[in-house]
Amino acid sequence: MNVPATRLTDLAWVRSRIGGAAKLYGCARPEVLGTIWWYSLSSVLVAPALESLVNTGIALDPALDAVTLDVVPDGRFAGARSSRVLDGELGPALGKSLGPVIETIAEAVGARARALGAIAADSIANRLLWAGSAAGDVGGAMALAAPIMASTGLDLPKPRFVDVNGNAVVRRSSCCLIYEANSAKCASCPRQTPAERDRRLREALG
Repeated sequence: MNVPATRLTDLAWVRSRIGGAAKLYGCARPEVLGTIWWYSLSSVLVAPALESLVNTGIALDPALDAVTLDVVPDGRFAGARSSRVLDGELGPALGKSLGPVIETIAEAVGARARALGAIAADSIANRLLWAGSAAGDVGGAMALAAPIMASTGLDLPKPRFVDVNGNAVVRRSSCCLIYEANSAKCASCPRQTPAERDRRLREALG
């Protein structure tokens, strides 16, 4: 199903979609469901602009009125696409796109906007890292992260990358709260000791 990204600032629609996430993640507090939902959505939402920038040097427009989301029947986001090339700098454009969505989700579920912003920051860093890996230029992609985030106007945390078994990995500053919905913590979850996180990442990455 194609959904215009402008729906992400429709409070009633957002509440309905987050409520439906209980079918995927079980009964949990609205804040937990909303945070998990945003963790998945934010990665998809920023992908077209960041991947095009890494692959071609020209970013597609992340504006909500340019982006269409691909939503599968169970409510998850399978992908997104932008209908036009960005005219301007990417950081401020991402800020104008992400800011209203973060505010809407925060109002819908009572989550802190700053915590949702940290999730967006990790999504930006991860998408750049994945795109750089696919393009064979991990270093160049990672170098884009800090200036893009600093120029969003959203006071996002600075991106951090670490080496794990020869692989570049985002040192996350956010938690998706999946462990509060009858699931285990992610290997990269910041809500565990650094030693435990590093051990689990090394095991996961061989």
